[in-house]
Amino acid sequence: MPVSTNVPTMRQRRLARKLRELRLAAGLKHSDAAEVLACAESKLTRIENARSGIRLLDLRTLLDAYGVRDPDTRREIEELAKDARKKGWWAQYAQKARAEYLGYIAVEWDSTEMLTVEPFLVPGLLQTAAYTEAIVRLNQPTLPDAGVSEQAKLKQERQRILTREDGYRFWCVISETALRSEVGGADVHQEQLSHLYEAAALPSVELQVLPATSPANVLLYGPFAILRFADTGDIAFTEQGEGTIYYEEAAAAERFNARFRRLNMAALPPEESRDLIGDALRHAH
Repeated sequence: MPVSTNVPTMRQRRLARKLRELRLAAGLKHSDAAEVLACAESKLTRIENARSGIRLLDLRTLLDAYGVRDPDTRREIEELAKDARKKGWWAQYAQKARAEYLGYIAVEWDSTEMLTVEPFLVPGLLQTAAYTEAIVRLNQPTLPDAGVSEQAKLKQERQRILTREDGYRFWCVISETALRSEVGGADVHQEQLSHLYEAAALPSVELQVLPATSPANVLLYGPFAILRFADTGDIAFTEQGEGTIYYEEAAAAERFNARFRRLNMAALPPEESRDLIGDALRHAH
């Protein structure tokens, strides 16, 4: 079932999954664990769904009840709990951006790969600051310049994921229409195309363009992305109005994966796509 509010980070998910596995291995029900902590069952449910954190004292009490005696295992789980509480670089924007957007960034940063489709715009991870500012001004015409700059700065910070030391894979399919649209005017458009041409050569980026003449354009009825992780299932998401809809069930994520594969097969290969971007850049002069 889709979830339209903030979703837990992968660090929180790992801790929640571990605690649930330990409880089940100990043969205990939610009610048993709740009795150990002298709390409501709903609290245990939130902890195991990664919707609530857990105090160190409560964690140690649960580990005792679950029969976890090995010092190394206990230390590992305690470190996992501490790691789940850590704030990422995006926390500095808490007063400047929507909590939902920052929640998405937290999940994105925990991923190892992203597959995305953009029918109208250049993907956020490949946008120039000027291009982002132009989009923000079109969507929020009354926002002060300082607010516009902050949003562009945040998106530029997100792009550091593409050059992360532990590696990342960003695979995107964009429409040819997105290349031709002069968002922000001729100068901004030219700068964006130049940046896109260079970004397409990055080792972490696989960029494909879907030609305007392709019948597969009927599949471009909205942007979507799929985030992949090292030790858990995919999460797909779409944007609707002012909100982001997450699809966490395996069947739902697979539907988006299947749609991405169809568009991937219909789009130009990366080399030909980069040539098309170069052609668009030459015509933009």
